[in-house]
Amino acid sequence: MRYHERAIDKRLDALLPEVPAIAIDGAKGVGKTATALQRANTVWLLDRPETQYVAAADPDFTTVPPGTLLLDEWQKVPAVWDSVRRQVDGGAPAGRFLLTGSAMPFDASGLHSGAGRVFSLRLRPMALFERELVEPSVSFGELLRNPNQGIAGHTDFALPDYCRAIARSGFPGIMTKSAEVTQELLDSYLRLIIDRDLPDYGATVRRPEVLHRWLAAYAAASSLTTSYANLLDATTGGDGTQPAKSTTITYREHLTALWILDPIPGWAPAGTALKRLQLAPKHQLADPALALRLLNLNETTLLGARGQKFLGQLFESLAALSVRVAAEANRARVFHLRTRNGDHEVDLIAEGPSGEIAGVEVKLANAISEHDVQHLLWLRKQIPEHDPLLMVLNTGAQAYRRPDGIYVIPLALLGA
Repeated sequence: MRYHERAIDKRLDALLPEVPAIAIDGAKGVGKTATALQRANTVWLLDRPETQYVAAADPDFTTVPPGTLLLDEWQKVPAVWDSVRRQVDGGAPAGRFLLTGSAMPFDASGLHSGAGRVFSLRLRPMALFERELVEPSVSFGELLRNPNQGIAGHTDFALPDYCRAIARSGFPGIMTKSAEVTQELLDSYLRLIIDRDLPDYGATVRRPEVLHRWLAAYAAASSLTTSYANLLDATTGGDGTQPAKSTTITYREHLTALWILDPIPGWAPAGTALKRLQLAPKHQLADPALALRLLNLNETTLLGARGQKFLGQLFESLAALSVRVAAEANRARVFHLRTRNGDHEVDLIAEGPSGEIAGVEVKLANAISEHDVQHLLWLRKQIPEHDPLLMVLNTGAQAYRRPDGIYVIPLALLGA
């Protein structure tokens, strides 16, 4: 299978000659192994029993030749993580270890156990621009570094294409399949999370149907800041029963550790005039296709009467995935902004490594009105010293810059 270039590749190639151990984190099926294999000299596939025996017999990697060792699915042999930490402390050379895993490592105190030793990079499902459906004409990174430049670009990518992109997912092994097979694979993916992955990670799922209902409620809240109490209420079954609050907290913690829940944190900037901001997260699953299946929708019904309720939310989820991938490729972090009284909100905020700020609104519309940019203009007035990059991502055909300096960019034309 041909390797699809990922936005993370350049950062990974820059870090390998400098850092002894790098962990590529992300949900199962996002392409971690394929990305790491491009750079590995030796590979230990730790989901295989025979390799687990090798790892147990050689905890100090004395039999491994020089070069980069890939420890794939390291969480199957957790002791390997500690072995890597010891090797790094002992002076392992740059580029010695690549680790890929589908679960978050923690020590007994709950802290990331690789802190200061293992550099972590996040790999998400493919952003729209990574899927090679359209050639992007606008670089998010270039705009973030220089928010005063011209842009151009035209696309025929239209609303049905975005619905198809949502439904087909950004999982490399799924997205090229037929619509029917894609649905089956995504449904199977969700079943395996509940039936196997969570128990493997130490979670007890006594009533799988209740967890599925909670996930469906979470999916219905995609791109919203619905309280967890309201999510719990939405999980009530036909018999009037609902899971205990402590049970749903456990679900949330474990699903986040498995990278299945991917909430966007609220923005809390220091040293600005922005005060009284809501810090509740905006709900997102790892991929909007998972939300679509939890809601029992597909690319056809998403455009129908039942799907219309969720179309805007899931388009924002697709946009958020692309913005996060593009931002992280440029060492930026992504948040959302909402004032406590709800009178102002900006869908996405990117904060660059040198203090750059971008405000991004997502609109399920071909044309952009003055109403659509009012919160971006408000943001500019609040932080004039930052000269923030302001953009609207939409479903239109043309990329352009408005007279007020706000960029309007079809989502299909946005690249890293």
